[in-house]
Amino acid sequence: MKAGDIQAAFRTLPFAPLSDLSPGAALILAPHADDESLGCGGLIAASCAAGQPPVVVIMTDGTGSHPNSQSYPPHRLRIQREQESRNATASLGLPDDHLIFLRLPDTTAPHDGPDFDHAVHHLAKLARATNCRTLFAPWRHDPHCDHEATWKMASSISNRMNIPLLAYPVWGWLIPPDQDLGCDAPDGFRLDITPRQTAKANAIRLYESQYGNLITDDPSGFHLPDTLLSVFDAPFEVFLHP
Repeated sequence: MKAGDIQAAFRTLPFAPLSDLSPGAALILAPHADDESLGCGGLIAASCAAGQPPVVVIMTDGTGSHPNSQSYPPHRLRIQREQESRNATASLGLPDDHLIFLRLPDTTAPHDGPDFDHAVHHLAKLARATNCRTLFAPWRHDPHCDHEATWKMASSISNRMNIPLLAYPVWGWLIPPDQDLGCDAPDGFRLDITPRQTAKANAIRLYESQYGNLITDDPSGFHLPDTLLSVFDAPFEVFLHP
């Protein structure tokens, strides 16, 4: 199925209440600091307002966004991005102790091998400790190596522990429409985040390092493209069955 048809189908998925998508404790795996707000900001805010804040895990250290910056070398960039994540998730209502930084290497999160197994073991322990009932991770077709690694880890945990897994697309929204993804029509739901839309937008804006105005000495550095930001200005979020 073509990416454009899948993206169009995302926008017509049936709505489901929060209680169906996340009926209890949830664990949200975000490849980078900002993915949780982009893909799940409305869900996080709604869950917190309902008295059931999820646990959010930022998987990588974020140091790959501006690799050539002299003013923000890796250590300082990691601190900056983690503080942005604290600010953003706090603005959504998430308690500070529900935010965890795994600090895998940005752009080289493991897809297999001992480091992959160690990360899965750590996340499985966290899922047990929090009595996780739903696991959220990036969509398997998100075209980014760290998103793919995070999806693989989530799939391993879901299969091992029999925890339901739902996927949220981030970069998958920008796959060229004519690209064939080799999959069937998406199966999942949308969450109406109209009451949380402003909170989500505010959380995304708190990632100042990702907008290109804070770190100006790395011309090759990452910045959130307007095309992606416009996608997440919608009054709904998409969650897909594996």
